Amino acid sequence: MKATFKVGALMLAMVSAAWGQMVSSHTPTAAAVVPRSGDVVMVQPSASGKPVVRVNGTALTDRDLLREEYAIFPYASQHNGVPAGMEPNIRSGALKMIEFEELVYQEALRRGMTIAPERMQKAEVEFRKQFPSRQQYDEVLKNEFKGSTAVLRSKIKRSLLIEDLLKLDVEDKSAVSIAQARAYYDKNPKQFQYGEAFVFQSISFLPGASATSAQMKEAHKRADDALRQARATKSYEEFGTLAEKLSEDDFRVMMGDHHQADRSKLPPKIADALAAMQPGQVSDIIEFDSNLTILRLKEHVAGGERSFEQVKPSLRDWLKKHKSEQLRKDLDAKLRKNAKVEEL
Repeated sequence: MKATFKVGALMLAMVSAAWGQMVSSHTPTAAAVVPRSGDVVMVQPSASGKPVVRVNGTALTDRDLLREEYAIFPYASQHNGVPAGMEPNIRSGALKMIEFEELVYQEALRRGMTIAPERMQKAEVEFRKQFPSRQQYDEVLKNEFKGSTAVLRSKIKRSLLIEDLLKLDVEDKSAVSIAQARAYYDKNPKQFQYGEAFVFQSISFLPGASATSAQMKEAHKRADDALRQARATKSYEEFGTLAEKLSEDDFRVMMGDHHQADRSKLPPKIADALAAMQPGQVSDIIEFDSNLTILRLKEHVAGGERSFEQVKPSLRDWLKKHKSEQLRKDLDAKLRKNAKVEEL
């Protein structure tokens, strides 16, 4: 299951552009294909209230599915749909998610879980606050809840019950203590080691292996001229501007910046040259594989190991996310084991 899923009363954020689009889509039940520029075809999902799945006899509709599709791909409202190539996967993921929500809700009812009246009242007030006008609120109430505040309250209650069960079975159980994080750190030392690396810029000329002697001579001439200009630069910005103007490699669009490159992944000639340089220094012309390159070293990073204190916050977050994903997956499997899920 997706680790980012969280219900909460405000997951009923129906004032979003996605909800507005759903409200207006009453008649078509199939997705509309909308041509877009750049040869990208967009699919605009729509809904009419048609059942798409039954979970232990409870029907979920294409409106439920559409809301989840827009939650998975929130840019849909901005781009008038989702890319056609992504639509099947988004729909499949959304379908599995609404099935999971319904199974969790039914499990909460089976356990006899309840929501305190004051919490329900607060959630309803927060829901109303999302609408800039009473007219918009009434429109959604009419189109999505049959004009009934009782139906709306039942949806809010459902959302809160799902949230509470997930808190009990997933969130509360996925906490990772400092001791647990430390144990993982001690057991997996290689994950926190890093090798020697260089942060550098380049200006390159690429005549290629099939270049003639005349072409190589011309490339050397351009490289010599570039080296003269490069050695006159006094900063990262000046060298970068020159790289954007003269370089022929792909890094020219980033001011020639290679960011932090692991030494083991660099050509030996390049790595050896960088190792002999000081920060801010510009190299001679380096020739390898029929390429001509000029380097400027920004930083030499010695290999080492990140301490537990350095990685503790991010490690605990990562371990919690991993644990949460597994707990959610296990819960989904457990609930589906004896459930009857019929995709229509």
